[in-house]
Amino acid sequence: MKVCSGWRRFLLLLPVIFLFPHIISVLELHRDSTVEHPHHRQTNKFDHLVFGPAAGEGLHDRLQCQGTKALNKTHFSSSPRNSKFGDGISFVTVFTTYNSTVDSLVKSRSSEQVSVGNMSYNKVERSMAVLNAFINFIEVTMPQSNVLILTDPASTLPVHRNRVTLYPIQGEYSRDKLMLQRIRSYIVFLEQKLEEQSQLPGRISHYIFTDSDVAVIDDLGQIFNDYPLFDIALTFRNNKDQPLNSGFIAVRGSRDGIQRATIFLQEVLQVYSSKYIKASRMLGDQLALAWVVKSQANFNLKRFTKQQPFEEKIGGALVLFLPCATYNWTPPEGAGQFHGMPLDVKVVHFKGSRKRLMLESWNFLNSSPSSHIPDMLCLILKSGRTKYDF
Repeated sequence: MKVCSGWRRFLLLLPVIFLFPHIISVLELHRDSTVEHPHHRQTNKFDHLVFGPAAGEGLHDRLQCQGTKALNKTHFSSSPRNSKFGDGISFVTVFTTYNSTVDSLVKSRSSEQVSVGNMSYNKVERSMAVLNAFINFIEVTMPQSNVLILTDPASTLPVHRNRVTLYPIQGEYSRDKLMLQRIRSYIVFLEQKLEEQSQLPGRISHYIFTDSDVAVIDDLGQIFNDYPLFDIALTFRNNKDQPLNSGFIAVRGSRDGIQRATIFLQEVLQVYSSKYIKASRMLGDQLALAWVVKSQANFNLKRFTKQQPFEEKIGGALVLFLPCATYNWTPPEGAGQFHGMPLDVKVVHFKGSRKRLMLESWNFLNSSPSSHIPDMLCLILKSGRTKYDF
């Protein structure tokens, strides 16, 4: 019986004996991967621009570059300082900061500091730097326009600029609800402007609602001149699930335009709150916009596949659809620069981790009197190929 029990123990241990070398190998592999993983994560982001060849080389309708020198785009629709469209236009953006107390500014850990050029920023400071770059680009391209910043009344923003006004609006500005609050703030703002217009009839100002991480690089006032009938304008792309981007919305400043745009956005808000509330941190507004548009009877979704502006009646509003390629162009990340930069681009949207690229672009444009926007666009086109530290 003892012999049998000994053999039984041996047979039970036999699989462990054979598997032991494999277990050791797996443990070593796991150990190596944990050693390499932090290094791998560090190389995912860079604290400097990473340049590559400019996409779109040889295509007649794309920007051509030699280094950071633009070869085929030397001027825009109008001279910025002599703009005939920009007067009577206000840019509106929703902006707030988090952890913006004095203590947090002073006590920021060194690991949270990032440098762009000769400036170093913590999280709050870099957000303010992006906001200031947003204003700077508008001052260059549309100097007669105003900038209105819709913000939490409890937020103290150190913004003291000509033609820039803080516009406090009560609401929920937490990170998880900011996109939802943005639509609400737009509606409250338009309702207040409608009330002001009834007190000051005949005074018209058009409104362009944008994210604060965009660079306006050409006069956008021509939209209201070239398309005199629309109430609200949206930007579209060839994306089945998210064809509309909420980072650019234009509203005609006439009484009818403001009323119809407000009703349109109220429907978007209702759909957002009822169908996409779980996506309130991001994307919910874009999904709601798409739902409202797609629910329109006989709307032709194939029009989103062509990079041409078009108008369509959605509910009671005449909606102008503008291609993102021109009015909301985003520098692709990674190797996917696709077909380069269209020659008629007017707005560059530095989404996500592209914020560093926005600041680097402004620094480049502001570096010397000889720096021009087309050359800056070459800087953008040749970079943006990796994730930065923003």
